Amino acid sequence: MTVRRPVAWIVAVVLFVEAVGVAALNWFLGTVVDRQDMSLAGLDPDMMSVSSKVGGVVFGLYFALCGLVALLVALRDRAPAGLGRVLLISAAVVHGVLGALTWGLVGWHAFLFMILTLALIVLLLMTYDARGEPAAGRRPEDGKGDDGSPVSPPPAPTTP
Repeated sequence: MTVRRPVAWIVAVVLFVEAVGVAALNWFLGTVVDRQDMSLAGLDPDMMSVSSKVGGVVFGLYFALCGLVALLVALRDRAPAGLGRVLLISAAVVHGVLGALTWGLVGWHAFLFMILTLALIVLLLMTYDARGEPAAGRRPEDGKGDDGSPVSPPPAPTTP
């Protein structure tokens, strides 16, 4: 397929940009909480600030790792396997959940970004799964191989 590599490159760039954006946003929110020096329901403001910054770094690294997997897929032009595939599937799930949350909390622009990113990740996973040949152990519906010959010989007639 000719669309596979460009999609992988786009997914890698989007995930790297998102990694930086998520980390920067959480760092900014942690700084705002730190400067406000107010308590929320008795919670320690320093703990809220540190947890926001740590959460931003963790999610930023997670999205950067997913972007690295997409970059390796684009460079190698091979389907992601093992942990890389699991990371991309989990990133798709995260974007679906965040998309549902951002619709009500942030607005439709953020929802659109999350759903487009979800669609790109799913497209990346699906285009590398599409194979020209049938999978092992699966027969075509008409019982014939690729060259049109029967997979197994027809049964011999039992009546004379």
